[in-house]
Amino acid sequence: MNTEALITMIVTQGIVIGFTAYFFYKVLTTKPKTEPDSFTDNDNQIEREN
Repeated sequence: MNTEALITMIVTQGIVIGFTAYFFYKVLTTKPKTEPDSFTDNDNQIEREN
């Protein structure tokens, strides 16, 4: 393998690992959204909405 191919492979793997680490960190540190409880919020509705 020549030098240019080795540099290209290392840079590409570095970019992929960087993106993976960034998004993995983002998934672990993002706070969950508070979603309403569908059963208690829909107690006063008689029919389903279309």
